[in-house]
Amino acid sequence: MKFNRRQMMLGAAAASAVIASPALRAQTGKNITKVRVGQSVPLTGMADQIGLAYLNGAKLCFDALNAVSGPGGFRIEVKALDDGYDPAKAAANAQNFIKDGVDALFGFAGTASCDAAYAVAKPSGALFFAPFAASDALHDPSLGNVFHVRPALADEAYKVARHCATLNQERIAVFAEDDAMGRAGLAAVNQALVDLKRPPLVASALAPANSDKVDAAVAQLAKAKPQAIILVSLFNTSAAFIRKMRLSGFGGQFLTFSVVGIDPLFSALGREIGGIVISQVVPSPRSSTMPLIKEYLEVLNQTDQAPSYESVEGYVAARCFAEGVRRSISGSGKPDRAGLRKAFTSMSDYDVGGFRVNLRPKKYESVRAIDLVSITPDGKIIR
Repeated sequence: MKFNRRQMMLGAAAASAVIASPALRAQTGKNITKVRVGQSVPLTGMADQIGLAYLNGAKLCFDALNAVSGPGGFRIEVKALDDGYDPAKAAANAQNFIKDGVDALFGFAGTASCDAAYAVAKPSGALFFAPFAASDALHDPSLGNVFHVRPALADEAYKVARHCATLNQERIAVFAEDDAMGRAGLAAVNQALVDLKRPPLVASALAPANSDKVDAAVAQLAKAKPQAIILVSLFNTSAAFIRKMRLSGFGGQFLTFSVVGIDPLFSALGREIGGIVISQVVPSPRSSTMPLIKEYLEVLNQTDQAPSYESVEGYVAARCFAEGVRRSISGSGKPDRAGLRKAFTSMSDYDVGGFRVNLRPKKYESVRAIDLVSITPDGKIIR
């Protein structure tokens, strides 16, 4: 990540900048029809690399669409705010967006942050679109104003646990950060093992979030002698745990949820990342034969940004939102809250350039969209 781009994005967030392409900023028309959304992500703090990439990926897509008059002639404006991965700040940002009259809350990030923001959004009926790593509670079908692009933690847990089963790994342990995401991931793994009729975990351990204080967890899990350890933690904590676990003599398999941040994890571990299995919920940014990724790379190559899974996910989220805008216009004639909600509800099998998305999936329906990849010591991703 280049310093100048990072500083640009942080400055924009601090100023509550509206994201718009240079071409649109140059327009002189006074009555540009628009859809306004609010996005709160960590642009500083422990998950800043993930938040920046997710925001930038969405920005790439919205800018490209706006430059050609937007979906159905509607420009999509995004007001972005930094929440520092703090649930209270995310909730405050959501409240500000709602007071400001945005048409939807878009792309909030972090399990606890999404829960806190949705608690604010629910009474108003505001649309909550494409949360990144939301809790499984937000995947409840009864929540008619929540729409997901990424699979649930339950889906990832099922995919990872089933992979362990195919390798006849029965002694499974979980390492998780002691926060909302970690505890939710641990619960999801436990439930997946029950649903797959597999033996229960031999051990689980929690460690402080975004910390290298993992010694107690290492000792606890090493004593259990697992064949495989599933991690539900961000990249800094994951890297510290993997290093110390290996030093303890563990030679088994590490598997992680996608929330780890695959590119930041590679930056943190370097060649030590070899052999780690990482769940991914969107296509690889290197899959250039897929129409979606070809399109993404063509837009990305006009910037100084580097491709990443998190950026691709932001791009996919923006493409899906834009499709909802287009459908609402062709249906009711306007992309207001009711029109958007109806359009998003209809998107049960939307083909985004070869990648299919269901915005209202049932439990485990999204398992098919999840890939398990590993990275070689020299950085090559293999499925």
